[in-house]
Amino acid sequence: MEISDGKAVHIDYTLRNDKGYVLDSSEGREPLAYLHGAGNIIPGLEAALTGKVPGDKLSLSIPPAEGYGERDDGLVTTVVLALFPEPEKVQLGMGIRVQAEQGVRPATVIAMVGGKVTLDMNHALAGQTLHFDVEVMDVKDASEEEQAHGHVHGAHGHAH
Repeated sequence: MEISDGKAVHIDYTLRNDKGYVLDSSEGREPLAYLHGAGNIIPGLEAALTGKVPGDKLSLSIPPAEGYGERDDGLVTTVVLALFPEPEKVQLGMGIRVQAEQGVRPATVIAMVGGKVTLDMNHALAGQTLHFDVEVMDVKDASEEEQAHGHVHGAHGHAH
């Protein structure tokens, strides 16, 4: 069965950056399960997997526009440390959730100077070309429940 919209797909993968460093991998874990066509994975990878069948292997490079987007300096902002509910717990490099114009967004603390905190709301992989080695492990029809929920459920049923 080939990969198309509405299929439950399982892939093994390794993700590397331009320098060849492994950023993520399914090695030693269960394959990644996703619902094809539901936007569960980055657009460039999903497009490359369309039409593939179990056993297919591919190596591909995904440009930022088809991955996590280009870096946007407008998503970097500085706020007063005292605005945080527990300012004493804020640390450089920590991930937090912030209320932004677009709703709640993840952010990373990238600087702390003089009672002010600089937050970066870009995805950590924004602006990077992503290099994937992928093997299609399984493709099957997604259940009605999986399609209604927009994602593949775990081996033991519904697991969010």
